[in-house]
Amino acid sequence: MSASNNAVNVIDKLLDGFDSHPNNQHKDESKTAEKPENSSNEATNGLATQQNISAATGYDKAQQSVYVVSEELPKDTPIVKGPDFNKSRSIDYILNAFRGTGFQASNLAFAVDRINEMIHWRMSEEDAKKPEHADMTQQEVKDARCTIFLGFTSNQVSSGNREVIRYLCEHNMIDCIVTTCGAIEEDIMKCYNPHYMGKFGLKGKDLRLKGQNRIGNLIVPNKNYCKFEDFLTPILFKMLEEQRANKDIVWTPSKLIRRIGKEINNKESVWYWCYKNDIPVFCPAITDGAVGDILYFMSYKDDGFILDIARDIRLINDVSLNAIKSGMIILGGGVIKHHICNANLMRNGADYSVFINTGQEFDGSDSGAKPDEAISWGKIKLDAKPVKVYGDATVFWPFVVSGTFAHPDHHKAAIKPKRKLNECYLIHELK
Repeated sequence: MSASNNAVNVIDKLLDGFDSHPNNQHKDESKTAEKPENSSNEATNGLATQQNISAATGYDKAQQSVYVVSEELPKDTPIVKGPDFNKSRSIDYILNAFRGTGFQASNLAFAVDRINEMIHWRMSEEDAKKPEHADMTQQEVKDARCTIFLGFTSNQVSSGNREVIRYLCEHNMIDCIVTTCGAIEEDIMKCYNPHYMGKFGLKGKDLRLKGQNRIGNLIVPNKNYCKFEDFLTPILFKMLEEQRANKDIVWTPSKLIRRIGKEINNKESVWYWCYKNDIPVFCPAITDGAVGDILYFMSYKDDGFILDIARDIRLINDVSLNAIKSGMIILGGGVIKHHICNANLMRNGADYSVFINTGQEFDGSDSGAKPDEAISWGKIKLDAKPVKVYGDATVFWPFVVSGTFAHPDHHKAAIKPKRKLNECYLIHELK
């Protein structure tokens, strides 16, 4: 049998399910066709006829497979169309065009939408009349905003995204921050000495011998950490002295960060603006970095300093419970992602959520978990429309802020009224 006949037979076997298709009616008719009258050529003609029938049948079935009939999409289905640079090169235009670009560009546009919904939410008259809001004053109703939690890993402060985050804190657009230890120290380090651009491929051995630390393609000289130690050590000893003098003082990581923001007194610092605008900053892994190293060295001189992480759980959960509406913006994964999500579990989920990270869910990690998994835990509301953008936040986050907090249409609405800080932060040393 020829190769072409083999191919036809294979197609016939694979596509038997299409025999009932209307286009195959001629196949059944051909099977009943009369045999040629010339009996002397019966064998030859019979073989040729069979080959023609098989070829036609296989061809028809292949066509039916390739040309499956399309159902009409709803009339309002968006079409795929990207930015046309003949029209504009502005970021506003590009962000809007991302909506129809597809893949992560569209997710980025949807993230902008969710954050603008957080920014513009206001309490309606109907909401104000609900029993749970009965004790609110008219001014409190007017000032009610969506409580925005911002979480980011330390590499965002290592990078140039520090300046983007500082902008939000400077203009009082965020209500609560959760981060990791590296962000605490590196924000202060940059107030004294810069980080530098390097390369991903620089050899670790060579850098170690030069006293240079690599974060991706960034370089942090070891002397920057020494400067941070010189800054923080006397503050810790002063806090220890205050702790011993007043038994009512219980230091927590968030109170330490607030004190750091006060002492640095530098407008380039994220923590300075958090102190000025009464934005609480939580760092559940406060010892996992240079702060922990300094606490370790300090313990050999005096091991009496106590930092109570349990008190901070109460404080961040109270921020969530007191939120009328809650929004989560999380850059990265790990402890910062789960800490914010878990706080929002206390109120049966956040109303708005935007995740930007590179994590995948196949290994079961919370870092890579999609928002839908958080819905199953009660950390995001059932009727929420969360967005996850897969990618590097150093690329995506500045674009998001450009289309939301920093945008002329949203900037004024994003600025929060003066918030009421938990009284535990207002001990005399911090006022």
